[in-house]
Amino acid sequence: MATSGTTAFDLSIDDLIEEAFERCGMRMTAGYQMASARRSLNLLFLDWANRGLNLWTIEQDTISLVAGTATYNLDSDTVNVLSAVIRTGTGASQQDVRIDRIGRAEYLALPNKNTQGRPSQFYVERANTPTVSVYPAADTSYTLVFYKIRRIQDAGAYTNTSDVNFRFLPCLVSGLAYHLSMKYAPDRTPALKQIYEEDFQRAAVEDRDTAGSHLVPAIGY
Repeated sequence: MATSGTTAFDLSIDDLIEEAFERCGMRMTAGYQMASARRSLNLLFLDWANRGLNLWTIEQDTISLVAGTATYNLDSDTVNVLSAVIRTGTGASQQDVRIDRIGRAEYLALPNKNTQGRPSQFYVERANTPTVSVYPAADTSYTLVFYKIRRIQDAGAYTNTSDVNFRFLPCLVSGLAYHLSMKYAPDRTPALKQIYEEDFQRAAVEDRDTAGSHLVPAIGY
């Protein structure tokens, strides 16, 4: 027998909502239920941002540093910054130098935050408008290259597909069903919550960097 030859299965937002309602043992009968489900879906996306790394939301970004300026605004969809380097030169002469992330207390304790030089540290202020501060402040033009976690995009129109990797579609449906059950089918909430947590755990275990690690013990003499 022939196979489909395709690997593009996805679900639109309205299909996700319909499947979730069916798991609650009901069918949508009003436009308000659609709006309620979309609101729950957006809240579910925010919950995932608090559960840890979602690899498909990790992106590389850059900021052109200006001499004497220490603090820069990040894009509003930035959840966190994972790592950063200072880049100099271009082409064959390009060089990337890793810089270390420091915490709020360490950055506050720096005696002169306007000292200029090649930045060796950075601090991320995770506010509503996130910022990144480098230390020392740049003494010339550099490029800050960093990996950030961005927010999962909102559900938007019902005809959209979700901003979710295909591996997470099963737990997206089960998570939405769990959230909807709290409003429409509370008798099913315990069972749907268990299914959701199992589906999420399975997807989260697979959603990881599979590069090997080499550990060397530190031996003092």
